[in-house]
Amino acid sequence: MGDWITVISLVILGIILIIAEIIFVPGTTIVGILGFLSGILGVYLSFTYFGSTTGGWVAFGSSVALAITLYNSFKSKTWDKFSLKDTNSGKVNEDLTSALALGDEGVAISVLKPVGKAEFSDREYEVKT
Repeated sequence: MGDWITVISLVILGIILIIAEIIFVPGTTIVGILGFLSGILGVYLSFTYFGSTTGGWVAFGSSVALAITLYNSFKSKTWDKFSLKDTNSGKVNEDLTSALALGDEGVAISVLKPVGKAEFSDREYEVKT
């Protein structure tokens, strides 16, 4: 009985970690690698403990379970509330340049390659040439 619990636990842990990798963690990270290794270890142990026939069924069943779980995860739209839908179109410090007008003259404080600092009316601004 303990052998089955080990195999099933490893396969379920692998599926959970792979789902977490796909939905929550972008890119290939340790979460996905651990999920893959956990699932492979569970299938390997099923071959070792129970033989090739049962191991084959466990491999097939875990693949089908992963596919069904992935399909239901994306179809149910459960993850939409976790995803970012809004875009930020504002800029940082937009009102800082409101005291400047087109044609104002200032003094460059730093090298302008093509962005640097300049002084206009005793205030520093970031400027672009």
